[in-house]
Amino acid sequence: MERELQQYYDNRFGMLATEGWTQFIEDAQAIKDTISIDNLKTAEELWFAKGQMDILNWMLNLKTASEQAYDELTNG
Repeated sequence: MERELQQYYDNRFGMLATEGWTQFIEDAQAIKDTISIDNLKTAEELWFAKGQMDILNWMLNLKTASEQAYDELTNG
């Protein structure tokens, strides 16, 4: 693996290991848990909620996705 890419993953995993990241993820999960489509009145509100969920899911799955990508790169 190239040194630049290794540094990228070292930085990513360092960030994901911090207490601050854990707290951030807890907050993101709490926000996700409050999003409901039951009270949406318009298509715009639905699309906005979908966008929120997409971003929150990306953040909540970042650690797993990073680990999987790293494993694929290092183990083929």
